[in-house]
Parts: sequence; structure tokens; C-alpha cells
Amino acid sequence: MTVRVALVDDQAMFRTGIAMVIDSQPDLAVVGEAADGREAVALVARTRPDVVLMDVQMPAVDGVAATRAVLASYGEDAPKVLVLTTFDLDEAAASAIEAGASGFLLKAAEPDFLLASIRAVASGSQVVAAGATRQLWERFRARPTSSPGPEYDTLTAREREILVRAAEGLSNAEIAAAEFLAEGTVKVHVSRILGKLGLRDRVQLVVYAYEHGLV
Repeated sequence: MTVRVALVDDQAMFRTGIAMVIDSQPDLAVVGEAADGREAVALVARTRPDVVLMDVQMPAVDGVAATRAVLASYGEDAPKVLVLTTFDLDEAAASAIEAGASGFLLKAAEPDFLLASIRAVASGSQVVAAGATRQLWERFRARPTSSPGPEYDTLTAREREILVRAAEGLSNAEIAAAEFLAEGTVKVHVSRILGKLGLRDRVQLVVYAYEHGLV
């Protein structure tokens, strides 16, 4: 199955270069381009991509606002958003994660990493630029916490344990070893946790855990 990709960036030459890299792959295809966040919302409606590569710094409507608009419009059927940023971690990238983006990477990333990142978010994983993971979680950890809502009460004791393990950055295999479970069982638990909490992916799960003082 071909992963359909939309490109959103205000620099036409950058979009052209990225499009050439993506279209060189047999399993990836660029289905459209946009120059700002306002055009991005219309582009998604017109092309219904699987993944949106979204620049955060754009004139008019920026990438954060566009991410919120796209995810709010389509809910569970929304495309995955992979944010592009010039710096390792800035407020815009962190805000995009909070808005529901599946991760972010640097515009200067190697082509192979870009391609792998697109495939990863398309399959439901998340990507954070190398070296920025700890900075990102520390930023959320430093913010005031609030008690979790009634959705947290729907989690079983086992699901709460796995939620904390995942929020601490453990992979499914590491959680399985720590909890003496099969890796497939952990994957099912994580899926159920995301569903019960109304979260899209593990990035949002980590943000949720820090915002509510669970880790």
C-alpha cells in the first residue's frame, strides 16, 4: 500500500526537493503541496493524505494552528502530522505535539531518516528529532499538573501500570519484560489505553501522563 503524503511549507524549493526524495520511493507518493496553514486545511480535504509533513513556521496560519484544525476536523480519520522544524526543540514544535502531531524532525534531517519517519508515523508510531526527546518531556514535566479526568478511571490496574511504563519511554518489548507479559499483549493494552483516554498515539500518551502528574 502506498503512503500518501502532503507537503506544507512556505518555501517552494524546499517542497520540491522533499517531493523528489519521497517520490523516489515505490511505497510513498506526494499527493499535494501547500504554502501555508490555511492552504494545508484545504489540501487535506481535497487529497485525504495519510501523512502531512507540516512546517511550523509559516505566514498567515502557522503549522500549529493548521495541525489543530486538521485533527479537529477529521478526528480518528485524520492524517498523521509530522512537524518539520529548523531547531532541535522550540515552543512551536512542543505546541504542535500538544496539538496532536505524531512527532517532529529537523528540516536538515538525512533523507533516509525522513523517509523512515514518514513510514513510522503512517504505521502509528511516533518520531522525535534525535537528541530532543528528553528536552521535550522535561518541558512538559515542568508545567503545572492537574488531576486526570473520569476517563482515567476507566483504566484497569494493569493498564495504569503500562501507561506509566510507556510514559517513561519504555518500548513494548521493554514493558513486556518488566511486566512479565507477551509483547503482543502489551500492544493490545496500549491500544486500549489510547482508546479509553481518547489519545492518538504514544506521544500524546506521554504528554497526558506528564500533564496529570502520573510520572
